[in-house]
Amino acid sequence: MKLLLTAVILFILNTSCQKKTIWSDEFDNAGTPDSTKWNYDLGDGCPNVCGWGNNEAQYYTRDSKNVRVENGNLVIEAHKDSLGGKAYTSTRIVSKLKGDWLYGRIEVRAKLPKGKGTWPAIWMLSTDGKYGGWPASGEIDIMEHVGYDPGVIHGTIHTETYNHGKRTQKEGKIMVEDCMDTFHVYAIDWTKDKMDFFVDDKLYHTVTRDPNEDFKGWPFDQRFHLIMNIAVGGNWGGKEGIDDTIWPQRMEVDYVRVYQ
Repeated sequence: MKLLLTAVILFILNTSCQKKTIWSDEFDNAGTPDSTKWNYDLGDGCPNVCGWGNNEAQYYTRDSKNVRVENGNLVIEAHKDSLGGKAYTSTRIVSKLKGDWLYGRIEVRAKLPKGKGTWPAIWMLSTDGKYGGWPASGEIDIMEHVGYDPGVIHGTIHTETYNHGKRTQKEGKIMVEDCMDTFHVYAIDWTKDKMDFFVDDKLYHTVTRDPNEDFKGWPFDQRFHLIMNIAVGGNWGGKEGIDDTIWPQRMEVDYVRVYQ
């Protein structure tokens, strides 16, 4: 009887601790990405932040050449061609107002592009911008990779106090040598006072809220949405130039899953 009672208690505890999927896209239907889940940032960011604030060389489109679902994966593909005064085209797909979350585990299984000038990112911005424009309302970089530094995965937060403009961003790195050839799961666990960063369930970076700081150090008490894109060049991605011989380059995404 005692053993049975213990088993029941353990079952209840396990069940209560399991995370529930609250939003996902498995990219099972070929063609255009699901319009009930995704919007797009288009153009080059002008007139306010041309080059999206980073002097990037691409023009974002929603054309099937640059974004589509095929073979069970979302494909974001950057091309060397001319549009809108830019020498490259790509896609920046966003879940804003169709997938917005406060806290949880966000997982994205992806394979990255390769070559100098590629700058793929899986990241999050504030949906409502309660604390003001970037970086005041925060940025969460689940995964960033720059092609001139192959295999180095970055996980970072930016806030008014901690950001790359001041060189104070809170950043972690992990080496994933085959990230451009194989799918890996990039994830964060985001709670009220902490952000954990993972690759394939391996924890490599943690940021903890300082209880003495206000939103300037921790604006992550508001809902955020997901962004996935390939930038070309820019202040960081183009630091060692752009290899014009490598295009097109693609990021493939197997799934996006959000748990709470």
